[in-house]
Amino acid sequence: MKNPFTKSAETTFIGFSLIMLSCVLIYLSLFMPMSFEDQWKEIKIPEGVTYSQGLSILKQEGIIKSEFVLLLLGRIARIDRKLRAGYYNLSNSMGLLEVFNHLKRGMIVEYTITIPEGDMLEDIKLKLENVNIIDDDSWKLVKDKEFLLSLNIDAPSLEGYIYPDTYSFAKGADPKDIFRIMVFRLRQYFNEPLRERAQELGMSDNKVLTLASIIEKEAVFNYERPLISAVYHNRLRRNMRLKADPTVVYGIKRMQDGITRRDLKRKTAYNTYVISGLPPGPIASPGIKSIKAALYPSDVDYMYFVSKNNGMHHFSRTGKEHLKAVLLYQRSNKRSNSNKKNLNEAKKTN
Repeated sequence: MKNPFTKSAETTFIGFSLIMLSCVLIYLSLFMPMSFEDQWKEIKIPEGVTYSQGLSILKQEGIIKSEFVLLLLGRIARIDRKLRAGYYNLSNSMGLLEVFNHLKRGMIVEYTITIPEGDMLEDIKLKLENVNIIDDDSWKLVKDKEFLLSLNIDAPSLEGYIYPDTYSFAKGADPKDIFRIMVFRLRQYFNEPLRERAQELGMSDNKVLTLASIIEKEAVFNYERPLISAVYHNRLRRNMRLKADPTVVYGIKRMQDGITRRDLKRKTAYNTYVISGLPPGPIASPGIKSIKAALYPSDVDYMYFVSKNNGMHHFSRTGKEHLKAVLLYQRSNKRSNSNKKNLNEAKKTN
């Protein structure tokens, strides 16, 4: 007959061994990869898919062998009812715990793009195309009347309604959602108090953004934005043409390419040397500083301004003062360009 003490020791040993074996098996299942081939895949989890359905997709794609452990972890972490839709970059060389952390955190493939103040639609298109989240067909949305109406936008296009900021978009995101997010960001900044101010001035959202976009393209220094705004407000009150250079080449060419006399006379819907009042819509994406400047112009009686060729402007009250400033700074600009030309020629000869 066995000693009761010996029997108890054997039972304890067996129990301890089972616990250790279970720990080893759990460790292996959580940390050991299904394969060491290190094959990575971008696996799409569609919108509305449940956690268990998502695990079935991972099994079909060869990322996991069994859903049991991940289902258990999902229950413990209380994420077993939802799974973020998108593309997950996963490998069969990942352990189950690593796969679980990707799912738990919703670590889908995302692209980050930055839209600076003053960007035009064509600039934005290139940025979105570079990360393959829009194509030529989806880009047509920016001028689609029905889509614009759904966003409560009364303008020719989304020009000026895409707020300049940094965005993160999931791979495979609906282009409509992408544009909605950027327009919603604008309305977070161009908010109700600012719209009330626009109503006080008798300006629609479109007129505010149009004026703000012109200010954005003209101003370099923030302190000048309200001054430039004042000039345009004063000219609008007197029914004078705005004669804003950035509107001249909008839709034609880049400002960097220069403006010719022929450009000034070109008849377009945006050329404020030809049309009266504001253009039909913005010419770029204005930032909040330009939007506020459009709504709160400086209390000055300036009617003109001209570039000093250093980012700053000279402001004048009369046409006579303006003409003198133009002659002064044009002559200065020609002298500067001549000096640059002579310097370049000297470098070539040396």
